Amino acid sequence: MDRIPILKLGGALIVTIQVDMHDRLALALEEDLTAMIARTGARGVLIEISALEIVDSFIGRMLVSIAAVSRVLDAETVVVGMRPAVAITLVELGLELTGIKTALNVERGMSLIQARLLEDDEGHGSHRDDFED
Repeated sequence: MDRIPILKLGGALIVTIQVDMHDRLALALEEDLTAMIARTGARGVLIEISALEIVDSFIGRMLVSIAAVSRVLDAETVVVGMRPAVAITLVELGLELTGIKTALNVERGMSLIQARLLEDDEGHGSHRDDFED
């Protein structure tokens, strides 16, 4: 089965979808991305979808699911390059991209992720392993 490559750049993972998404490929992407976030500790996920001409309800729900899983693993998801027709279709289908930030292009999307990484570096995203009663 085909797989969509996932690249690591600093504290972010970059996914560029260059093929038509079908259901099995979308499920494989979710699994691969989840494993890669857990393995690398990435804090941001950028998904570039400018090559997608159409998005059906399943693919839309998969983007929302990927963002939800990423959020649970403490990574922010940004979708970039959405074509106007795709945006219109998502709205017509009633799909809300809950938990997903969007940007017009990769540069703007990476700026959103870099802002998150900078915020984390400044201590706003620090975690405590111990709990007090």
